Amino acid sequence: MVMNIAPHEQHLFLSDLSPGPTQKRLAVAVVLALLVAICSAAGPLAKTHLGRIDAFIPAYTTAMFVTGSITAIVLFAQFSILRSSALLLIASGYLFTSLMLIPWMLTFPGVLAPTGLLGAGLQSTPWIYTVSHVSFPFIVTGYALLKDAEPTRWLWRGSARAAIFSSVVASVVVACGATYLVINEDARMPRLVLDPIHLSPLWPRLAAGLVFLDIVALAVLWFRSRSVLDLWLKVVLCAYVIEVSLLAFPVPVRFTFGWYVARISALLSACLVLFVLLYEVSMLYTQLVRADLAQRREREARLLTGDAIAATIAHEVRQPLAAIVLSAQVGTRWLNLTPPDLDEAKMVLKQIEADGRRADAVVERVRVMFRKKELNRVAFELNSLVPETVALVRGDLQRHGITVRLDLNERLPQVTGDPIQLQQVLLNLITNAIDSMANRDEPRILEIKSGIHENGHVKILVADTGTGVESHDASRIFDPLFTRKPHGMGMGLSICRSIIEAHNGKIWFSENQPRGTVFQFVVVANEAMSAGPSEADNATGSASVRHSNRGEMLKLLSPNLLS
Repeated sequence: MVMNIAPHEQHLFLSDLSPGPTQKRLAVAVVLALLVAICSAAGPLAKTHLGRIDAFIPAYTTAMFVTGSITAIVLFAQFSILRSSALLLIASGYLFTSLMLIPWMLTFPGVLAPTGLLGAGLQSTPWIYTVSHVSFPFIVTGYALLKDAEPTRWLWRGSARAAIFSSVVASVVVACGATYLVINEDARMPRLVLDPIHLSPLWPRLAAGLVFLDIVALAVLWFRSRSVLDLWLKVVLCAYVIEVSLLAFPVPVRFTFGWYVARISALLSACLVLFVLLYEVSMLYTQLVRADLAQRREREARLLTGDAIAATIAHEVRQPLAAIVLSAQVGTRWLNLTPPDLDEAKMVLKQIEADGRRADAVVERVRVMFRKKELNRVAFELNSLVPETVALVRGDLQRHGITVRLDLNERLPQVTGDPIQLQQVLLNLITNAIDSMANRDEPRILEIKSGIHENGHVKILVADTGTGVESHDASRIFDPLFTRKPHGMGMGLSICRSIIEAHNGKIWFSENQPRGTVFQFVVVANEAMSAGPSEADNATGSASVRHSNRGEMLKLLSPNLLS
């Protein structure tokens, strides 16, 4: 099965990530450093014999083998995701050149044996080096041609593990086969070495051919270069050119200053390329993790928003639904009388209709609140909401024996806002007050006041004698989904704050004395109506109706609730 990579995801891989200015400057700096090395080593110091360091060859070979193998592993990992045949080829090339370092060291004269541990001739070491350095430019050229071919044509469609395993096995087999042929034909191979120290005159001409192949591969890759991997493969080819040049053209003698500089520069360039590739992989992985975490947070936020919407609707619709159920029960009783009291039943049905419309309005206001749409603002008296809201919970007030004290300032200016939403705020505060006093001893007093706050704002106060708010919960009490109630949803006070803030107001709480909690909220007064109640009533012609309605609602309350 082939993994399809979406266009917006292709920047997550070395073979598709475009190099930035920093990578380009670093690559140029590395090539310039290598040129400085060849210039310094090609001078009079090039022929200086520094002496044979027996530990140098094993240390150099080990370091080069490790860096090459790790680079191959990184590229194989990229292939396992992208399934690109070009990546599989270049990874196999890195593995092959790394494997060829082992027989090169084992045949090097004087390292493990006077004429090398493998074979008995001197020609095996330079020819193994030649095989390794001939193969790499061809592999890079193949990579450059494959990576720009039709993507679907050169994607590996089988198992990635099988492809990697096959490539590893093939690299090992080819490396072993090439080593066997070179060692077995050592006596018949053209002489590249005169003795363990001096190379033959044929070596510079062969080295010139290796340099030519590297330059051709570099040219092919140059015109097809687009990614970070392409950039650093060009650096590797430049390092190959400089390494071979230092080994052949100043003086074909081992263990000279130029020879050591060539080996050390090759090692440093290989290590730097590996470091950069690992760094880029780490950065890409970090970006991927951050993107994944961002998606998770976004998904959790969406889920939280969905939970909040569901909890909000359930929380806000519960009261009108309870009123509908209660009215339906009362209506059933009127109809079950003998004879049925149809007039009372009709009144109950009208109340059910009104409660149903209020539930629909509540749901619509919740949608508006979460969609951040403009509120349905009208001018009205905030006092008019108090008796209407108390009437909605009269059953709970009577059941728990709670006394209601109303202290409403009749000279309040009007406010402009959504009366249904502000009524929900008042209803939530009253319901919370009832719940906090339900399991408390006497006295159970619910006090509701209205008045003028600073800057001409209108204030509503709801005080209870309940359990109060714990000090460690004070900072979280308005947070969504936070609740201390066994069956609470934790949305009531969060909704209240959202509604009040949408009305450019503020809500807060404090301790009541000797016990309980005081919640207060303020909203901006209607400036056009702030001249006084009489002028406002004359301007709207509706204040008397509102006061009349408030009186009718107060009649609905049981007398023993008010004091």
